[in-house]
Amino acid sequence: AALPLGPSGRNRPASKGTMMRPVDLATRAGVSTQQIRNLEAAGVLPPADRTGSGYRVYRGAHLSALLCYQALARGHGAGSARSIMEALSTGQIDQALALLDASHHELHQQRQALTETSQALTRVAAAVEHHAGPDAPLSIGELADYLGIRTSALRVWEHAGLLAPARQTSRRHRVYDSEDVRDARIIHLLRQGRYRFDRIRPIITELRGSKSADALQAALTERRTSLTHRARAMLDGAALLQQHITEFIASDAPAPSEPVTGS
Repeated sequence: AALPLGPSGRNRPASKGTMMRPVDLATRAGVSTQQIRNLEAAGVLPPADRTGSGYRVYRGAHLSALLCYQALARGHGAGSARSIMEALSTGQIDQALALLDASHHELHQQRQALTETSQALTRVAAAVEHHAGPDAPLSIGELADYLGIRTSALRVWEHAGLLAPARQTSRRHRVYDSEDVRDARIIHLLRQGRYRFDRIRPIITELRGSKSADALQAALTERRTSLTHRARAMLDGAALLQQHITEFIASDAPAPSEPVTGS
């Protein structure tokens, strides 16, 4: 028989009383029977019922939990999805929702960091990409003179992990190549904009990996798209999570006690 489908073509959880063999559950979720056993052992799925002969029997709650886990994993990652479903399997709805909140907060922080990096890059891109610098390599004194700062500032930036100049083998003098000079100019511009070291560090790291401001902007755009896809996957997971809690978790939870009133 054809499987019941949801609005987007995905399998809908079966009714509570529907009985399924491991192969039936695996087929409906598009996974192997071994993965079904692994997820049950991990606490993601409720314990299976058993027939008189000891065979596993799954019901609507198991399919709902499995589809919910799959949706959560797409948005929150397998580890977080597993923890959320483990909490639900023991009736800890508050704990499951707290884990969900933490994952949303992490995504929000990533989006904030992405926005800050993009804004900072826009601030310095024109000044760095279209302004010719001095011929490298430079000594620490030459770079300090070029930027109009003290050599002590360059040492502080190096100590903070923002710069990593090479050292001459003879006297261990610092030598700044063209990328070091570019990074120092970016750091100087961002420090003038009152950016803290912890905000500058990921920008420099990203720029070193991308090699140019244009490449970094393209990488940031790609990452922003990825975060949007992840956020939408989180919405899908939240919808199935709410449905699973309503139909199979909250309905089995004890009703809250009535407040005690004075006579």
